[in-house]
Amino acid sequence: MQTLSSPPALGHEILRLEKVTKRFPGVLALDEVQFDLRRGEVHAVCGENGAGKSTLMKIISGQYQPDGGTIAYKGAQRRFASVLEAEKAGIAIIHQELNLIPHLSVAENIFLAREPKRGWFIDRAALKRQSQACLDRLGVDIAPDALVKSLSVAQCQMVEIAKALSLNAEVLIMDEPTSSLTESETALLFQVIHDLKHQGVGIVYISHRLDEMAAIVDRVTVLRDGRYVSTQDFAATTVDEIVSRMVGRSLDEKFPERTSAPTNEILFSVSGLRRAGVFHDVGFELRRGEILGFAGLMGAGRTEVARAIFGADPLDAGRIRLGGQELTITSPRDAIGHGIAYLSEDRKSHGLAVKMSVVQNLTLATMDAVSNRFGFIDFKAEAEAAKTYIDMLSIRTPSEHQIAKLLSGGNQQKIVIGKWLFRQSRILFFDEPTRGIDVGAKFAIYQLLDRLAAQGIGVVLISSELPEILGLTDRVAVFHEGRITAVLTTRDTNQEEIMHYASGHGRAGITGVAAE
Repeated sequence: MQTLSSPPALGHEILRLEKVTKRFPGVLALDEVQFDLRRGEVHAVCGENGAGKSTLMKIISGQYQPDGGTIAYKGAQRRFASVLEAEKAGIAIIHQELNLIPHLSVAENIFLAREPKRGWFIDRAALKRQSQACLDRLGVDIAPDALVKSLSVAQCQMVEIAKALSLNAEVLIMDEPTSSLTESETALLFQVIHDLKHQGVGIVYISHRLDEMAAIVDRVTVLRDGRYVSTQDFAATTVDEIVSRMVGRSLDEKFPERTSAPTNEILFSVSGLRRAGVFHDVGFELRRGEILGFAGLMGAGRTEVARAIFGADPLDAGRIRLGGQELTITSPRDAIGHGIAYLSEDRKSHGLAVKMSVVQNLTLATMDAVSNRFGFIDFKAEAEAAKTYIDMLSIRTPSEHQIAKLLSGGNQQKIVIGKWLFRQSRILFFDEPTRGIDVGAKFAIYQLLDRLAAQGIGVVLISSELPEILGLTDRVAVFHEGRITAVLTTRDTNQEEIMHYASGHGRAGITGVAAE
């Protein structure tokens, strides 16, 4: 990224929105919202899912057109007709939902439609060199010529950030940029943000991780139910005060008290799981009513093991048992038939049919339950089933017939959870279930996990947030380089011990691992 030398306008206003309104069918997404951004500051926008944060950012970046209100950019009234027009003006956005093209390379995605040319042809050497410079800026080890489809979610997030940096933007919008990043990757990102601030870039920052904001945020604006609530210097407020404004009430507890304890009955177990080059000799037991955590650094194998158990990826060896019965799982259909469900960390690609309605998504995995004996859908039964889970999970939607892509990320995640609850699965793998979920909705998800465990369902929670692992689970299996290095009793461990084993510095006596 080019450096702005001694920016004279540092601290001056670069962007102002007044009385911005946006309507969708049946939804008033923004109701006369105001917002301003200065050069060289990080201005956080906070609010629950459905508060209007992402809609506001899409208006700023040209993806949506406002139905009312004004936008002033660098002192002039503007309305951007497209994302490309906004980018040319110096406004870039890193979306919460990844928008990369899987079959193209990292370099091609970073400079899509802006490739360096030599005559009529793309200058491949320059493309690779400039992409590598962007990736080096983030300190990540990702090859420019690697295909995006071969990358993890966290790596894709870093490519999105590199793409935004390549635009040399004067306004940079970051929508949940750390949701899939490790602590070390987040620290690198924060250093980049500090550098950008000193160069006079104005940064709009959206994150549900309020605790991390103290390191970078200058001001914070709170939205609630599509309306403007307040703007304050971040140093003059507290996280609790921000949360209170977001939800309209105080939240005294981050995690619910567990209402029951697991039994000694082994509900589910695996042993000797192996997939060449990915994970090796993985084994664990899951007791009835237990929440078992999977912890580890990015690439440690947590998600890969869950996907293989679910049949989404092939296994080279290993045994899977449910209720004492050995299972043969070669596809997700097999796993679902046995009562095993997997909620992907990437809901957009692997969990949700975004062009289908809420009701269709909720019943998609259990069509037989809402169909008559001739195989035709009973629309009344389908609607009743959907309403049950809309109410249970507090899904914010104008109706069960709303198209899923029009809902906020958090509400989309709730739909995926509801789909598997309706299936009445016996084993549930939750892979980063609160990624992109606001603090109020997180507590509701936590209560739901506890309620499922209390019903005797086996729950596996894969999470990169160690406080979440420690606050919810009974035991935690720690992964390092495709192996389980320790299985720890949660009440007797802490973040330091988990990170010790996650970093490969030891191998505890692994109790509760099924024998061959």
